[in-house]
Amino acid sequence: MIKIAPSILSADFANLERDIGRIASADYVHVDVMDGLFVPNITIGIPVVASIRKVTQMPLDVHLMIVEPVRYVEQFCDAGADLVTVHVESDTPEKIQEALDKIHAKGKRGGIVLKPGTPAEAALPYLEQVELILVMTVEPGFGGQKFMADQMEKVSTLRKWIDEKNPACELEVDGGVSPETCGTCIAAGANVLVAGSAVYKAEDIPARIAQLRG
Repeated sequence: MIKIAPSILSADFANLERDIGRIASADYVHVDVMDGLFVPNITIGIPVVASIRKVTQMPLDVHLMIVEPVRYVEQFCDAGADLVTVHVESDTPEKIQEALDKIHAKGKRGGIVLKPGTPAEAALPYLEQVELILVMTVEPGFGGQKFMADQMEKVSTLRKWIDEKNPACELEVDGGVSPETCGTCIAAGANVLVAGSAVYKAEDIPARIAQLRG
């Protein structure tokens, strides 16, 4: 089944509990953490994740767009993240490995993220140990960007490798996912779709979530 992970970046932060309740038919709450260094924007941090954890039983899919994520992964796990993903571009391979090891030591699921300019091969050192690989279909850092269809070849390549080496691993796409692009993502092999504005700007959010499942 295709899973949907609405991004709360598009929610009303003054009414975050309410807006998380509105996506109850989805599979994950996608939490975008930005530090103003790895990406230009600054969003939310550990205290907000801890607050979200108190108001929902949904799995929290925490996407760290921060430099040197190994410094903070344990704190995000302790705050209530169920799945923590780190960008392969955000530190040395050794430090990315250390971050994944720390996530797993906390009993949580770990994953890696590839920016649009990063080739699929960058996932290979981690492919057999992660629970999720996230392919960015926009440049990370801002919501509401246009979907980059040229990333679908990367998704298809990763799907082939996942099926061969780690079939339990999920393959997630984030950026510009909408009713118009979800079918393309699913056809390429993604099984988890992150959507922000496409969900939160819909008149009927449960219907939109069902529509995105394809």
